[in-house]
Amino acid sequence: MAETNLYIVRHGKTMFNTLARVQGWCDTPLTKTGREGIHYVGLGLQDTKFEEAYSSDSGRAIETMRILLSEHPEGKDIPYHVDPRIREWCFGSLEGAYDAEMWGVLPRVLNFKTEDDLFATDVTFEEIAHAVEGADTANWAEPYAQLRDRVWNGFEDIAQNREKQGGGNVLIVSHGLTIAFLLSLIDSNQPVRANLLNGSINRLAYEDGEFSIRAINDISYMERGKTISDHTDA
Repeated sequence: MAETNLYIVRHGKTMFNTLARVQGWCDTPLTKTGREGIHYVGLGLQDTKFEEAYSSDSGRAIETMRILLSEHPEGKDIPYHVDPRIREWCFGSLEGAYDAEMWGVLPRVLNFKTEDDLFATDVTFEEIAHAVEGADTANWAEPYAQLRDRVWNGFEDIAQNREKQGGGNVLIVSHGLTIAFLLSLIDSNQPVRANLLNGSINRLAYEDGEFSIRAINDISYMERGKTISDHTDA
């Protein structure tokens, strides 16, 4: 049986990413730069065989996956599924605000003066989730336990199903905080402030109920795609 590998891509850069606004369950489209970056990632992945593909149900993730599959020589034949469990965190009433506003509020909820003070400590995703819930005046934000179970079960089900079908590679498009959160659930030493880049690939192996991290924030596929594009255009 082949090894089961998840290639988890952070979606391309969006309008709200560019404007530095909070984007969880709210959604904006990829920018021209964002589409171009994912085009390069797709070119860089052309030689990687995928048994199936998944994205969250957010428009930016779906748009990213469509670009990736359009660049893959077998893209039309790769089964593609949408799974709402691997979408981004819900930030409730903080959605759409400037990032600086949210990260001005959350530290104070946790009794820190600034964002830098907060991240200078060993703050956890659980504490951040509680802070989001506490700052959310609309009561829309997910409780930590619900968030944890959603994210973990979503990715684990994808991995388990692929392993049961003989293994192989799965292409996945998800979101920055969700991916970083998943990495921390696998390895508690992973930093909360992961700064995962748009179009970066985070690769996990899965065997007998256990994930292992093979790559984090890998932009080599994007760089390879740029080289391929340059040679094609020359």
